[in-house]
Amino acid sequence: MDAETTGKPTRGGGAKLVYETLRKEILELHLPPGMPLDETNLSERFGMSRSPIREALVRLSADGLVQMLSNRSTLVTPIDLTELPRYVEALDFIQRTITRLAARYRTEEDLEELTRLAEAYDATCLEGRPRLMSRANKDFHMAIAEAGRNRYLSESYEKLLDEGRRILHMHYAQQTTKQDKYPLGREHFDMIDAIRRQDERAADQLAHAHTRLFHDRLIEFMRVNYIENFDAEGDGPVPMKTPNLV
Repeated sequence: MDAETTGKPTRGGGAKLVYETLRKEILELHLPPGMPLDETNLSERFGMSRSPIREALVRLSADGLVQMLSNRSTLVTPIDLTELPRYVEALDFIQRTITRLAARYRTEEDLEELTRLAEAYDATCLEGRPRLMSRANKDFHMAIAEAGRNRYLSESYEKLLDEGRRILHMHYAQQTTKQDKYPLGREHFDMIDAIRRQDERAADQLAHAHTRLFHDRLIEFMRVNYIENFDAEGDGPVPMKTPNLV
């Protein structure tokens, strides 16, 4: 009998299920930064032994999404905002590069997909649902990376986008309370236009401006909020190391 008929995960599939489920919950702040992850509780939740749970946590640790401490406890990695300048610096460099490459190598199919995803992102903005917005934003930018035809850059870019999704989610949640329909502007279509024209210089400049907008909006958000007490859609406090913004 196979996994579909038994209802049980295939060999190795248990760890994959746990990994994918927890990864999604961490990125979308269902599991807030700093939250302890108990292997026994997770084992009961997923109806599995601790072995696949442990394997999944090791993979999440490699992604930087959980911290496995010396006392064998595990917690969701806190968001360290003191590293924000270095993060934005790395994001800016790689975002500009992949957008230039997309302008160089894009196909008509790429342009159609980018347009579809840009429209999907705008639709989630109008719905005002932060988790869907951060996910749709990532989907759009990863489509740009795919159009650039460099899997090494795409893999690095995806890791940066995932690391930033938790921060972006908080920003989206704040902006929706201000009834800001498009928290990061509507620059995606300008980027598509530069990519369509294969204007690498314009694509580079737009990607840089997009990163700066993200940075500036986030700094504004932090200046007007007590971040350590921020509650993302009722998910509880989000523990962080907060930089001096004076």
